[in-house]
Amino acid sequence: MSLFAVIPAAFGGPEGPAAAKARLLLLDSLGCALAGLGHPRVAAFAQAMQAGFTGEVALAGARLAPAAAAAVLSAATCWDEANEGLARAHGRPALPVAPLALVARAQGADPALALAAFALGYEVAARAGEAWRIKPGMHVDGSWHSLGAAACAARLAGLDAEAVARAVRLAACQIPFSLYAPIAAGMDGRNSFPAHAALLGQMTAAAAAAGMDAPEAGFAEARRIALGHAAEAVVAPPGTWLIEEAYQKPYAGVRHAHYAAAAALALRPRLTASPRRIMVGTYAEALRYAGNRAPRAAISAQFSLSWAVAAALAQGDLGPAAYTEAALADPALRALEAAVELVEDAGMTAAGLRGATVTIDGLSETIHHVTGDPGHPMTEAETVQKFTRFATPALGETGVARAIAALLRDAPAEGLFGG
Repeated sequence: MSLFAVIPAAFGGPEGPAAAKARLLLLDSLGCALAGLGHPRVAAFAQAMQAGFTGEVALAGARLAPAAAAAVLSAATCWDEANEGLARAHGRPALPVAPLALVARAQGADPALALAAFALGYEVAARAGEAWRIKPGMHVDGSWHSLGAAACAARLAGLDAEAVARAVRLAACQIPFSLYAPIAAGMDGRNSFPAHAALLGQMTAAAAAAGMDAPEAGFAEARRIALGHAAEAVVAPPGTWLIEEAYQKPYAGVRHAHYAAAAALALRPRLTASPRRIMVGTYAEALRYAGNRAPRAAISAQFSLSWAVAAALAQGDLGPAAYTEAALADPALRALEAAVELVEDAGMTAAGLRGATVTIDGLSETIHHVTGDPGHPMTEAETVQKFTRFATPALGETGVARAIAALLRDAPAEGLFGG
């Protein structure tokens, strides 16, 4: 089935459960972006983008054109590794798509249009992610996401279904080739990948508006040339809302570390002294992807089981504060991280289960699921709670209430980014 067949089915915007999930994902993405904007490197990115993309969107002390604002928000959204994901896509379809819809809302776009455009972009990106299976050494962020960004941007621009399809076809013929190398090197350049996808999506939407086009077979050719996939991609059929399957993260950092962090947080009230020995038993995949020790950079810490447990114990949370420069320089947190021992739970690995057991000086806690796992979706109340936690430093209590009303109840979207 053609990837682009989803467009007519999704074009009118969702109703019911899909619409409700879209609203939650927009709110969650905004919270992650606002927390990300609080990091000096992200604010510096916004200031640097202003030189070439000056405009009227106030963001992190800069005034940016809408396209640049969406790009900066995309980088900010994944800065703390707390944003949504979709297992089928092996990535985060909303990453560059939600910022486009959020910027549109901040500029006064009709709430129904912004919601429909976001849902459309999500569905296109989700199916592209299903089909785009990367090789070792590649990274998904900023690659297939550009197709979803193109669909969203074209819909926001008021283009019809055929023009939206043209924008997606144009993006499919120039999918970025991104590498895992920055993460492996402990560098944060990975966070610029979704910014590129947001810009590329907006450019292809403009090209489609001008009448430019590209062959539909371009996506299959890109898969064959770049990835070696000769077989036709199998993706979800029209009418299946993949957005309903999206997961939201309760914590910041790689999802593999969430089970151990949750176990540590459950143990924390029972501790009567500073931990001396901390043992984490978990499944092999978590150890493989999140076995970083003594991380020196935020992006390394976000992929570190031992850091997640130490931060949870030290801070009583695993949020954006775990990855600040102050946290990374905290000797007490460093000492806790050094006390963590990581071992494989062979039973979990053999059973194909996710989870973790944390044992601290004889006290143990086992966690087999966290919010966002299949059967345990994040509720509206939990989403609002997370958003409030992430966004209050940027917006204050009044601004948080306004943002919640705007994205969940279609109230005016004033001060969405905190100026």
